[in-house]
Amino acid sequence: MRDDRPSPSPAPETGTPLKAKAPVIAWVLWSVGILAYVVAILHRTSFGVAGLDAADRFGASGGILASFTVLQLLVYAGLQIPVGLLLDRLGPRVMVAGGALLMAAGQALLAFSTDMAGAVAARIMVGAGDAMTFISVLSVVTRWFPARQVPVVTQLTGLLGQLGQVLSAVPLVALLHGPGWTPAFASAAALGVLVGVLAMAFLRNGPPGTIRTGAGSLREVGGDLRACWRHPGTRLGLWTHFVTQFSANTFALMWGFPYLVSGHGLSAGAASTLITVFVLATMVAGPLVGRLVARHPLRRSWLVLGIVAVMITAWTAVLAVPPPAPHWLLFVLVLCVALGGPGSMIGFDFARTFNPPSRQGTATGIVNCGGFVAALVSILLIGLVLDAMSPGGGFTPEAFRAAWTVQALLWAIGLAGVFRTRRLARRRMAEDGIEIPPLRVFGRRQKVSGGA
Repeated sequence: MRDDRPSPSPAPETGTPLKAKAPVIAWVLWSVGILAYVVAILHRTSFGVAGLDAADRFGASGGILASFTVLQLLVYAGLQIPVGLLLDRLGPRVMVAGGALLMAAGQALLAFSTDMAGAVAARIMVGAGDAMTFISVLSVVTRWFPARQVPVVTQLTGLLGQLGQVLSAVPLVALLHGPGWTPAFASAAALGVLVGVLAMAFLRNGPPGTIRTGAGSLREVGGDLRACWRHPGTRLGLWTHFVTQFSANTFALMWGFPYLVSGHGLSAGAASTLITVFVLATMVAGPLVGRLVARHPLRRSWLVLGIVAVMITAWTAVLAVPPPAPHWLLFVLVLCVALGGPGSMIGFDFARTFNPPSRQGTATGIVNCGGFVAALVSILLIGLVLDAMSPGGGFTPEAFRAAWTVQALLWAIGLAGVFRTRRLARRRMAEDGIEIPPLRVFGRRQKVSGGA
């Protein structure tokens, strides 16, 4: 079954897609974008590694500190569509630079704040600037790289961005435990200013001859948003992002470490090792998934469904075993859940190929909402189940075992969305006169119902 046939001659906004390889300038500009994304991840994760220091500085409980993660994700997800609309009109240069400077301002505010109000305002600013960065860097990729290279470079973008976690976990923590809070976050702010200046100085919105989208009236903006949303390919990208990313995000951002320690009795060192394996597995899987998408662009939805099936199987196996599960099984679980991050990137490829270049920022913003909204719901539901089953405090292994089953609801919703929008996308392709060849199963051609 085929999901989409890439345009043989993309519009001028995409740069030089018919060349076999990207020009050197494309890699230079992408490197600037990667630096901006790495620093954005540093800003995003900086408050998490400073949890104990933050509790002392602001006199906050663990629950209040955990709410900062939820608040930041809410801001990030809530701004994706407005940021996408702005990206289509202003281009990645202004958006990347603006996001970097906004995050720098937030970190500077946090560096000198001593009350909760200042800390909340600072994290809102960081979340808003973070929301402007990733999809803008992806826009650099789609505008400057040949279409056949975009899936792999997109995966590399997500992979290399995780270096920001290393920056927050090593040098930032060293500054926190050395010079202290204010020098640490002031240094992060200074790095953000540097990235903003570099983005304004070196980034370009598109190759020479690129057709730029005008600012447009509110009616035109609304029309673009409606057209983007109505295309089933955009919604297929959103549901792809939804169903693949939420489990990995929930595990990495909030509940993975506590689950391994309290749910299975691992030491902090062993749990940290598995989290490191999670990150490494994501980095290894990213380019592999990108190459599969590049080589088989008309089989993307099957790759999505396969990744989800692997994650569901792994979670089912672990949750079916009374805790503590064997260490080897937890190792397999971490490897399988790590596929969710690279799998979610396929959603952006749907947005790219099903929308004209003038609407790709908007489409990417819509897609990027999916996984983060699902992760927010998952984090909150797991927390509610844990609280309900541990009224005296201290989460038990059985409480964690029950809590993680809430993922089944989100997978059911996400898979229903993928199947429905995939069917609609294929119907749209048929209306456009795009032939959909049959699927080969074990070397035999199978007739596909409805020609899709």
